[in-house]
Amino acid sequence: MVTGIILINTERSKTNDVAKALIDTHGITEVFSVGGRFDLVALCRVNTNDQLADLVNVAMANNQNIVKTETLIAFQAFSKHDLEAMFSIGN
Repeated sequence: MVTGIILINTERSKTNDVAKALIDTHGITEVFSVGGRFDLVALCRVNTNDQLADLVNVAMANNQNIVKTETLIAFQAFSKHDLEAMFSIGN
């Protein structure tokens, strides 16, 4: 499983439209509206790097309201939920 974190800048006043379109895109699991340098952060989970590349370079590139993306690929995932489950002795 490949996890991508995609940082997105949108056209002015189109952030909600882009978020709604992205959440319906296969492979994207969550979309966050954020403050700072970027307008949105999308989390995606796909099977291969090629699928991640298609998601960014085809699906997102076709959305005229997306101005810029920056894609991060996760090497490892650390989750508080996972750590608690790992160290739990059961209830």
